[in-house]
Amino acid sequence: MRNHPQDAAQPASPAEPSGLRLAGGKAVAGAAEGPPPAARPGAEATDAAGLPPDRTQAILEATKQVAALLKSAGHPFALAGSVAAYAHGVPKSLQHDTDFAILREDAGAVTEELEKAGIQVRVPPEDWLIKARCYGEEIDLIFELARHPVTPELLGRAQTLPVDSVRMPVLAPTDLLASLLAAFSEHHCDFGAVLPIARTLREKIDWDLLRAESEGSPMPEAFLFLLERLNVIDPPEASS
Repeated sequence: MRNHPQDAAQPASPAEPSGLRLAGGKAVAGAAEGPPPAARPGAEATDAAGLPPDRTQAILEATKQVAALLKSAGHPFALAGSVAAYAHGVPKSLQHDTDFAILREDAGAVTEELEKAGIQVRVPPEDWLIKARCYGEEIDLIFELARHPVTPELLGRAQTLPVDSVRMPVLAPTDLLASLLAAFSEHHCDFGAVLPIARTLREKIDWDLLRAESEGSPMPEAFLFLLERLNVIDPPEASS
């Protein structure tokens, strides 16, 4: 599974701890934030200035807006990252952006679809994602997840779940946790952000598969050992 270098952590609002990341880089300041609120799904959840009332709601509104556009255009995708964890039932602790896994070959068509809706898209120096901005929040559309290209098989394993009342494909629990473990590095290794996800989803995750995929990777192996010591999961010999 892939493990791209991570950028320096960006400040988060006090109510939303930083740490959970799938992709690096932040969009340039002043990027367009999408079409006028009246034209966007979920616009009713805004204040008098046309903005969501808080950061968490802004992230959810941005997620729903982009997902609705991808769904209507028929582009295969799956929600990833902290919003995907929230969709699976992990207590709400949304981070600095929303991550979508898409096919690399769809990048051009996805860009065109978002720009047609008034959402500015840019291509960062990294060659494994494109970035957009909606409701003032970052959207990462990722072609590579956990050291492997996003494939139709990965997207085919996604589960359709509601996200703040809008149903959309969400990475399967094992794929979701694998992507988060693979993002650990010497410069980004916040186990505390991923621990609640592992606890909540432990009955839905193929731990033997994760161990096999993490073999030889110090940070993921350390996290799995931590889960064993905390009695979140059984050690390999006890689970066989």
